[in-house]
Amino acid sequence: MIENETPGTAAARLTGCAVSSERPLSGAVTEVALDGGQLVIVKGDTAPGAVRAEAAGLRWLADAGTVRVPAVRGMDEHWLVTDHVRTGPPSARAAARFGRDLAALHASGAPAFGAPPPGGPTDAYIGLAPMRNVPATDWPNWYAGQRVLPYLRRAVDAGTLRHTEATVVERVCEQLPRLAGPAEPPARLHGDLWNGNVLWGADGHVRLIDPAAHGGHRETDLAMLHLFGCPHLPEVLDGYQEAAPLAPNWPDRIGLHQLFPLLVHVVLFGRGYAEQTLSAARAALAG
Repeated sequence: MIENETPGTAAARLTGCAVSSERPLSGAVTEVALDGGQLVIVKGDTAPGAVRAEAAGLRWLADAGTVRVPAVRGMDEHWLVTDHVRTGPPSARAAARFGRDLAALHASGAPAFGAPPPGGPTDAYIGLAPMRNVPATDWPNWYAGQRVLPYLRRAVDAGTLRHTEATVVERVCEQLPRLAGPAEPPARLHGDLWNGNVLWGADGHVRLIDPAAHGGHRETDLAMLHLFGCPHLPEVLDGYQEAAPLAPNWPDRIGLHQLFPLLVHVVLFGRGYAEQTLSAARAALAG
């Protein structure tokens, strides 16, 4: 970062527009008003590659022409400037449209499981946790080796999960070829699709923010919507199924797909997510 640079001065430098005001929102996120009244969101991040990963993810999702995302207005190694989203109340109609659009996003595909967005780094992030994007052709082995076991090891090494507790997650990984359901092609995932990253636009269209985009299994995005709740989720799922029916018994696999984000939460936030993680693992084995 340029020494003593504020989000406002960064926005002016990266957009070429004068700034009239700035208002901190949360953490490293600031709302900045450009001259002329347009609002942008400025995020600062010093983690290597984090801004490049997020910007590449936003552009990759936008290129699909399906679910809407804020446009990238400017970026460098440490700052990302995107359009501001004016929000409104969630509605069943917007939820059904979102479901159809999300199905179309997934169907736009990816070169491989674990493939990063074009121009995105191999070493990316999900939230504040490092996440490696290493392409593979086989989903069960990739999901176990690149999405579940790395975070399980970190949790055990930190003492957040006990060795005896980790065995149930390891059994899920061993049995993934049986538990994974019918084979599917790589989907273009948002990758961090919890409710906080779903913005209900005032114009009736959902926008997605803060992606951890990569090629993956489409049920993973849907499992994360279930994990922390989403307004009008039944309507979202109805819209999705209308556009692209899911494989039989997909609800039985929700716990399987939630293991990745839950283990990330164990690593980032501690023991409070341990029992939920173990319950998801047990549900996956039962399914």
